Amino acid sequence: MGKLVILKLGEGTFEQGFPVTLQIGDENVRPSVEITGELPPNPEILRDYYRWQSLYRNLRLPSRPIGLPKQLNQPSSLEDCQQVSEEFKVRFNTWLASDSFRPIREKWLEKLVLADNIRVLIQTKDLRLQKLPWHLWDLLERYPRAEIALSAPAYEQVNRIVTTYDKVKILAILGNSQGIDTQADKALLNLLPNADINFLVEPRCQDLTDQLWEQHWQILFFAGHSSTQETNETGKIYINQTESLTIGQLKYALRKAVERGLQLAIFNSCDGLGLAREFAPLHIPQIIVMREPVPDQVAQQFLKYFLEAFARGDSLYLAVRQARERLQGLENQFPCATWLPVICQNPAELPLNWGDLCRNTSNIPTSLAKTTPVTRIANRLGFSLLLLTSMAMTGILTGVRYLGVLQPLELSAFDQLLRLRPPEKPDSRLLIITVTEEDVQAQQQEKPQGSLSDKSLAQLLEKLETYQPQVIGLDIYRDYPVGKDYPALAERIRKSDRFVAVCQVSDSQAEKPGVKPPPEVSPEGLGFSDIAIDSDNVVRRHLLALTPPPSSACTASYALSVQLVLRYLYAKGIQLQFTPDGAWQLGKLTFKSVEAHTGGYQGVDAFGHQILLNYRSSPSPEAIAPRITLGQVLAGQLNTNAVKDKIVIIGTTAESFRDYWLTPYITPQGKLQTIPGVFLQAQMVSQLLSAALDGRPLLWTWSLWGEVIWIWCWSFLGGLLAAYLHRFTYLSLAAGIAITSLYGTCFVLFVVSSCWVPLIPAVLALGGNSSLTAAFLNIKFKIHNNTRGEK
Repeated sequence: MGKLVILKLGEGTFEQGFPVTLQIGDENVRPSVEITGELPPNPEILRDYYRWQSLYRNLRLPSRPIGLPKQLNQPSSLEDCQQVSEEFKVRFNTWLASDSFRPIREKWLEKLVLADNIRVLIQTKDLRLQKLPWHLWDLLERYPRAEIALSAPAYEQVNRIVTTYDKVKILAILGNSQGIDTQADKALLNLLPNADINFLVEPRCQDLTDQLWEQHWQILFFAGHSSTQETNETGKIYINQTESLTIGQLKYALRKAVERGLQLAIFNSCDGLGLAREFAPLHIPQIIVMREPVPDQVAQQFLKYFLEAFARGDSLYLAVRQARERLQGLENQFPCATWLPVICQNPAELPLNWGDLCRNTSNIPTSLAKTTPVTRIANRLGFSLLLLTSMAMTGILTGVRYLGVLQPLELSAFDQLLRLRPPEKPDSRLLIITVTEEDVQAQQQEKPQGSLSDKSLAQLLEKLETYQPQVIGLDIYRDYPVGKDYPALAERIRKSDRFVAVCQVSDSQAEKPGVKPPPEVSPEGLGFSDIAIDSDNVVRRHLLALTPPPSSACTASYALSVQLVLRYLYAKGIQLQFTPDGAWQLGKLTFKSVEAHTGGYQGVDAFGHQILLNYRSSPSPEAIAPRITLGQVLAGQLNTNAVKDKIVIIGTTAESFRDYWLTPYITPQGKLQTIPGVFLQAQMVSQLLSAALDGRPLLWTWSLWGEVIWIWCWSFLGGLLAAYLHRFTYLSLAAGIAITSLYGTCFVLFVVSSCWVPLIPAVLALGGNSSLTAAFLNIKFKIHNNTRGEK
């Protein structure tokens, strides 16, 4: 993996010095090292540079500037220019070796080795600092695989369309060619393999903007005359004999081009730092410009060397360094040619490779057919190895899941899917009568043993019986007989075929003695109130039946909810039946019991006969059905239509009786919502009724092998993405899209068919195998680089 070095030069002057911050880290990750230092005051640096610049611009070389100030003095000699450049180099390195800057230098030497691929970003907004030839730093020259780039302090990553084509899309502008040979640039571009180039020769402004607006370009190339206006630090290009443009005048067209995938701009023209500064707000990933006026021959040779290296697979930075250093062979004729090319980088973007721009590399000539190392390694990875890693990741996750490690995460994801479902209407077949705290207080004179006194119960049942409900369920414990003052109540309870009471089965393992049933109720009129709760005390399962222990005072085999539903359905001609394998069946509905390993449950206590509880979706689980308080009923506020042929469930909501249960729903404060037991019973009753009569599906899960195959598919996809999208940005974007698609698929299946599909294991499989594959590629890449370095 390459190294990224950022040298941040803060606000300052050459008379006062500059604060400096050095950051060092691996590519694609946050910096691991940061240290500060200072460049001391040294006005001579700027004076020496301007002295060299004056001599250089007065050489009268055949170059590509128009609009630069004309020198009136005598032409400079090559020897003078070379001598001044050597003097500047000495002073520049003396400045960079100063004591206040030494911590920066020492930390660099400590953290970086000579074999590292290093990108060095000089981050400053001071044009004078940007103009300095930083490549002359003796420390940088020690590292053969390092290259300098300039960057602005303010930057961001543009959400752009990233598309690879069979050929690299290049828009080449050949501007005003007065006194220079731009046809040589055209000839060099035409040698590029797999390139689709559109040449605009001395175009009109309208033609240029139309091309930028109407098509997608990956590289923008300009050859011709250009200049930087020192007064306002802006650049200008001369597109034909009569027209010139600043980047600002092309802002909207260029911004659109960047959004559509423009990744590199090359200005093979003079004095381009002003152009780069104007480009910075557009956040183009990379720009190559010339610092000073560039001789025509130097511009052509640089382009030739750069395109050869870049197209054969070298990174942009190494290709620029190699091309820049090869210009040294021209410095007897054109002094300081190696000072001219410079990269301007958007730090939010990754370095570019030719292989990132096009899909097809089969037609590249042998001399250029050098794809990026990661791409070659990825191609070697092959289907079989991807298959192996994905199967290994699936096996590991399945084993970890089987041990229950993922259960809390899977249940949390289950809860979220449950909460996101679209709302459903309340179940009008039910009526809930609540005994509130106010109702309990109103009965104090009757000295009830529980939340509902004999008197109140007698009055309530008498009123309800007159309205002909289908069945009445009392979700209040009455482990004591009816008082002697209410013989009619005892007789009503004893003889009623529509009244179901509740008791609690004892559990010796949990040391729960249970709760006895009312003495007046026959065993056929009893339902147990036992609830299956998870390790986090949330109710997600519906306990339908169990076998009470012989010592239990409560002998009910069916839950209260089941007893109420069976009586209601019996009136409609539907009875409980059993399939040959022992599964429950109500009409066409067959129940699939929860087992120890079901969906996200792993090793759960699947005692009795359980199913998953499919809450009726609503803003609150208490909004399951119409409700009325005991006080309102006794006050005569109940009408016939609310009761006739309905299931009536009576229970307490008084907090003093602590009949509250945690649900997967959350309160506005973000905590899990608790609801009274009477509403929980109503949820269970509604689930069974809706499934048997309305076709509302019960929650269900795939078989073990179905889930394993599902997890493996996402694991394989993760490896596939990492193998062929080796740039971190692309991989992150693709992984994000894949995870979003996975979540959407799980949600749709959950809503449409009530199928609980493994979400968390699939996400971990996708991310885990992509990380495993990426790590494998990085190791191979380092081995490849080390081997190439040894050669």
